Amino acid sequence: MKPVLLSIVMAGFVTGATAQTGATTLTMTCAAARGIVASRGAVVLRTGPTTYDRYVRDSSFCALPETAQPAWVRTADVAQCHIGGVCRSLEIDNGR
Repeated sequence: MKPVLLSIVMAGFVTGATAQTGATTLTMTCAAARGIVASRGAVVLRTGPTTYDRYVRDSSFCALPETAQPAWVRTADVAQCHIGGVCRSLEIDNGR
């Protein structure tokens, strides 16, 4: 029983460490971040130590009831770099 429990605990540590890796806009130039989104079409980028979002080239990478809204992120060389968009619902928020 102990080896199984140890395996589960170790798998949890490995998964947690893997989730923290990835590209972060804070270490990229604006042109590099924009280029990644343009070349891949849709990509998840970290924007800080604990924040991330999915950025898209255009609305064709969004689900049907969504559209791409312009997105700006901080990069190593620019405080507000327009790298593409983020998918947001077409529904209007009427406060309900």
